[in-house]
Amino acid sequence: MANAKKGFFIDFMAKRNLALVLSAIALVLAAAAIGVRGLNLGIDFTGGTLIEVGYQDAVELGAVRNSLAAGGFADATVQRFGTPRDVLIRMPPRESADNNQLGNQVFAALNADAQGSVELRRVEFVGPQVGDELTEDGALAVLVALLAILVYVAMRFEWRFAVGSVIALAHDVLFTLGLFAALQVEFDLPVLAAVLAVIGYSLNDTIVVYDRIRENFRKLRKGAPVEIVNTSLNQTLSRTLMTSGTTVMVLLALFFLGGEIIHGFALALLVGIFIGTYSSIYIASTAALMLGVSKADLMPTPKEGEVMDDRP
Repeated sequence: MANAKKGFFIDFMAKRNLALVLSAIALVLAAAAIGVRGLNLGIDFTGGTLIEVGYQDAVELGAVRNSLAAGGFADATVQRFGTPRDVLIRMPPRESADNNQLGNQVFAALNADAQGSVELRRVEFVGPQVGDELTEDGALAVLVALLAILVYVAMRFEWRFAVGSVIALAHDVLFTLGLFAALQVEFDLPVLAAVLAVIGYSLNDTIVVYDRIRENFRKLRKGAPVEIVNTSLNQTLSRTLMTSGTTVMVLLALFFLGGEIIHGFALALLVGIFIGTYSSIYIASTAALMLGVSKADLMPTPKEGEVMDDRP
């Protein structure tokens, strides 16, 4: 193991207990945020009407809210949508309202108080039943993805690696959801797609690390499991930094320049990349060590009759 420690070498596993404590604290806070504040679900999940309007000049959101309240729409949620002239209005479901006319009624209330012209750009309606179905299907998609990953990694590598990878992925998903709940960033279908993408990205990073760990367990004759894992993490570190770094640059451009419509999507992926890289090092690898992975578990299984065939 001496040769592996020449040059730049980080003893990742020396801090694994501290990392586990920090992760446990973060996950408790994330679960508390989800339980207390809940996710700020978009109309994709809750149902309702989405109305986008454009003003001729910059408009204050307070003035828009006052106009809506005067028109009988005090329960509307108003936010910027790109420029100071663009406004997005979200209306909760109304059982007694004619949803086809709701957009025109809201537009009329805004147009009555507006100084300058107002443009009605789009009106989208999602029924509560559709929203409930999307919520169930989204949760099911995450669960099925985790179970499929558990089976795949167990068949491809070893069951201890499978359990470690699923623990790391569950860690990433819970942390991301907890952050969205704490910040009350809107959680809609694009964000759900980003969470599923985070699962794939984090798994890819974990598989790269696991593959190198398995290779080194078979190749290196000396060294404790902790040392072999450390060596494997350092050997894959440059690849991890290059992949994560280039992806982060693209996502930063989307986050700052892509507009409000993909803001949550880019944020979820940014968070997922950082936490996914961390979990590949400290959660997935540490979990495999805690489950007792050893060289004997990763050696190729001799084929039946192979020993007999070697006899003279």
